[in-house]
Amino acid sequence: MASDRHTRLVALLKVAFPLMALGLLSTLFLLSRQNDPDAAIPFADKEIQDRLRDQQVTGPFFSGTTADGDQISFSANRLTSPSGQDGANRAETVNARLRPTRGAEITINAEQADFDISEDRADLTGDVVITTADGYRLTSDLLTSELSTLRIVSPGPVEGTAPGGTLTAGAMTLEKDGATDSAQMNFTRGVKLVYTPRQQVE
Repeated sequence: MASDRHTRLVALLKVAFPLMALGLLSTLFLLSRQNDPDAAIPFADKEIQDRLRDQQVTGPFFSGTTADGDQISFSANRLTSPSGQDGANRAETVNARLRPTRGAEITINAEQADFDISEDRADLTGDVVITTADGYRLTSDLLTSELSTLRIVSPGPVEGTAPGGTLTAGAMTLEKDGATDSAQMNFTRGVKLVYTPRQQVE
């Protein structure tokens, strides 16, 4: 049991560490200001917060592995700390790639992603597109993803193409199946699949 907890903790740190860098950097600035008040930059509190808030990393990239062995990679155009709080970060123009130990590779693109390390959660918004190697291409307004394990939820509608036709559903969950240990998509709330037969080439 202790070994399993240690493995999951290490996996979480592999994924979360790059995102925590901005928060740690902000903390260092704050500590430096408190320990040496004579050397403090003569800005108003609001100006200091604005400067900390505007700190950013251009072109961030990281990859890691969950405790179950699933590989996760992430890249973005820019990573900021808009709230000025440790562990909270925002990424713009996001690309995430998931390679489960079993199941098709998954790619997710979104205009924006908000990460909360303490909640083990990322919210992807703005024309979110999910593409799988086995033929799905779906869009959603919001995807919520856990950071330490393979579980992605679209609490609202998804629509797009599926193998053999078009698909709409009120919600979707992508997670590991306990029986097969493979990544599977589960569609709920009014699922509609319109079959489109392939045209035969003469």
